[in-house]
Amino acid sequence: MKPIRLTAHAAEQCVERGATQAEVRYAIEHGVREPAKRGKWMSRHNFQYNAEWQGRFYAIKQVAPVMVETVSEIVVVTVYTFYF
Repeated sequence: MKPIRLTAHAAEQCVERGATQAEVRYAIEHGVREPAKRGKWMSRHNFQYNAEWQGRFYAIKQVAPVMVETVSEIVVVTVYTFYF
């Protein structure tokens, strides 16, 4: 697998949305990949969460990084998280 690099924006979004960079990397390596807007890709992976996020309890946290794949690396441009 190619090296994975997070942009500064993607790293900030990890913090704001409750994802770790390790979860982002795992989602890219093991998640389900789908096309995103403007030639980008999104990879989704569900993690057991069983904890509170912003005052509510959630069993699952889905981490969904959006990336661009170049010849030499995978660049993560943003990260979404979904709790359910």
